[in-house]
Amino acid sequence: MVNLKGWMMILELHQQGLSVSAIAERTGHDRKTVRKVIARGLVVPTYAARTPRPTLLGPYETYLRERVAAWPELSGVRLLRELRERGYAGGVTQLNDFLRAVRPPVIAPFEVRFETPAGRQAQVDFAHFMVEFTEQPGVQHRVWLFAMVLGHSRYLWGQYVLHQDLGTVLRCHMLAFEHFGGTPHEILYDRMKTAVLGEAAIDAGIVYNAKLIGLGAHYGFKPRACKPYRAKTKGKIERPFRYVRANFFLARSFANLDDLNRQLRVWLDTVANARQHGSTGRIVAEHFKTERVSLKPLPAGRFDAVLRTERRVSHEGMVSVGGNLYSVPDGTVKRVLEVETTADCVRIHDGHRLVAVHTLLHGRRQRSLLPGHRQPRRSNAAPEVDKPSPIQPPGHSVARRGLEIYAAVAERLGAVSRATSGAAP
Repeated sequence: MVNLKGWMMILELHQQGLSVSAIAERTGHDRKTVRKVIARGLVVPTYAARTPRPTLLGPYETYLRERVAAWPELSGVRLLRELRERGYAGGVTQLNDFLRAVRPPVIAPFEVRFETPAGRQAQVDFAHFMVEFTEQPGVQHRVWLFAMVLGHSRYLWGQYVLHQDLGTVLRCHMLAFEHFGGTPHEILYDRMKTAVLGEAAIDAGIVYNAKLIGLGAHYGFKPRACKPYRAKTKGKIERPFRYVRANFFLARSFANLDDLNRQLRVWLDTVANARQHGSTGRIVAEHFKTERVSLKPLPAGRFDAVLRTERRVSHEGMVSVGGNLYSVPDGTVKRVLEVETTADCVRIHDGHRLVAVHTLLHGRRQRSLLPGHRQPRRSNAAPEVDKPSPIQPPGHSVARRGLEIYAAVAERLGAVSRATSGAAP
């Protein structure tokens, strides 16, 4: 029997002009076979259908067809459990293969891409990363990437931080607005706790953090929370996180958090915002230039939100705020002080008196000790001073005399003793 490869070789040698005998010698086939192949020419071989082998699932196929036709959503695990109760001894793989063949197809509608007008919307979210800084080898740090992307041009701004607290969220907003040179009309949030506190009673709407509302009133944007379990609502910010992780973060080394943000800024300027975006088909940075004119202008001053807390003073005269220590001056009496945290500084109050103003630290386990808060300690050895003579009770005072007086008294007593010894019988 001549297989397809041998068939093609015989025809090819025949086209090259070789005789039947030469072709038979080269291919090892009989000359009658060679003549037969040449006479028939190129024919697509046909194969008989393979006889299906019986399977363990065969007796249950009718049952499965009926169940899937009535309930297409039934999972393979659920149906496997039902078949086990009926004596099925096969595996789950052949069950799932059969279900894929008989389950009615689910026709999902195509997604409609939602485009926003210029300056209309930005999207904000956090994503966590684990990093080992070269300055601290062997120590894994959890850092958070705060990212804001403009919905129209897809222009991306981001910064790595160590906290997701409200102060960090407000500060990152202000830095992003200053970088954009303006503010979008609305910002879409996932339901992060620092932005969305929850939902009020029915038909009462979403409850936002009061400080976020104040930030929006100052800069002129309106916060908006996406619906629960609708990640595609904020797809413009979800996709950049995957892009940042794969294109920037992986296979790089960073000395510390400042170095991480410095490299991120360079990458955003030279790669992320300099590329042609796949959805818009435009260079992101050039597209942003046209969108910038549609942003709301920045207000005259920064938003000075004050977050008030109470902190206990340690035995070293320090208070802890956000994982960092800030000094209070010597002589501070109260052990519990009121602390005001803004986007840039930490103010410490002793009652109604302002005792310290520190620049806000953005890392962890750092110390801010202001000049003049610690006075130099005195030496333990007290200087020698003339101590006053103790006061003696009456009759116990002793007069001070020169040594010559005591010498004269001793000589007098010696002379008396010698005279007494010479007069003895």
